[in-house]
Amino acid sequence: MTSTDGRRKWLTVAEEVASGLRVDAAERDRAGGEPVAEVAALRRSGLLAVTDWDTRQAVTRVVAAADANVGHLLGYHYLQVWRRGLFDGPVPAEGEDLFWAGVSNPLDAALRLTPVDGGFLVNGRKTFATGASVADRLVVSATRADDGRKLTFTLDARADGITYAGDWDNIGQRLTASGGVVFEDVHVPAERVLGAHDESSPRQSLAALGFQLVLAQVYVALAEGALAEAARYTRGTTRPWFLSGVESATADPYILASYGELVADVEAAGLLADRAATALGAASDRGPDLTVEQRAATAAVISSAKVVSTRVANHTTAKVFELCGARATAAGYAFDRFWRNARTLTLHDPVAYKAREVGAYYLTGERAPFTGYS
Repeated sequence: MTSTDGRRKWLTVAEEVASGLRVDAAERDRAGGEPVAEVAALRRSGLLAVTDWDTRQAVTRVVAAADANVGHLLGYHYLQVWRRGLFDGPVPAEGEDLFWAGVSNPLDAALRLTPVDGGFLVNGRKTFATGASVADRLVVSATRADDGRKLTFTLDARADGITYAGDWDNIGQRLTASGGVVFEDVHVPAERVLGAHDESSPRQSLAALGFQLVLAQVYVALAEGALAEAARYTRGTTRPWFLSGVESATADPYILASYGELVADVEAAGLLADRAATALGAASDRGPDLTVEQRAATAAVISSAKVVSTRVANHTTAKVFELCGARATAAGYAFDRFWRNARTLTLHDPVAYKAREVGAYYLTGERAPFTGYS
């Protein structure tokens, strides 16, 4: 099977999964809870095993447009699988149907490793860990108590000593299982350690850019999903304003112009996100030969995508209400879920700092610093 055929196959599968998610997306959003059934659906579909970089990006967008929660989980799964290969050591083989999540919030450095025979013991609590409570495997970062070095390692998500707080209760992304995780004397076998964090390594620093790319892809998907749902409603339900002089909402010139602007914005954001994905894929392929300047150029493209997709997602998910009309605010339609998801997720880290990084790189060549967010 050629790469093109493989991509087409997985996109077809993703569309099937998305169709299933779209049917009861509103009901599942209202119910909240742990996304056990959703992750099981991803596993049954085979999407967890996709390996091609570009296909992963496309599949994430398709699924996230139908349900941003599930697309977020899937995008982070791909991110963690890829992230394991950024270290110099060997990556232990794992099953293809395993769902991966991460426990590594960089501003929440609360996990400590204590050396013991055969490895380490990890203790502490992380406040946010998207998908961890429904994962099979975790990628975790923690600091050694003896020498202060930061290590990244993998764990069985059901290992003894790991408990999940179940305290995610935000207005959006309700089905992402993004609550806290507590570690109490959890054993980390030495062979599970992927490597030590090297703050000067362009290659290792790509992990932070990977998170930013996934978020940008989900932002675009949120706008795509909101626009598609609104268009279906406008075609079949929206009534023309009595002063419009037309017989259907789809003939109203103001509605048409507004849709045109939104479509253009969303398509532009999608193309920029695709460009960012290509840039990060190329940077990753360079491996240890990646230079600081190449990394800086990649970061600027991804930050540009983040800036644009943030604006487009928040604007589109709010604007669609004006195009659908007052009756579209009925709870049964749950159009508000797109806005709530976008508003919640786009606060992940301040987009103003991404704009600043892009401007500084453009004007002065200043490179974005290597941090957990840039």
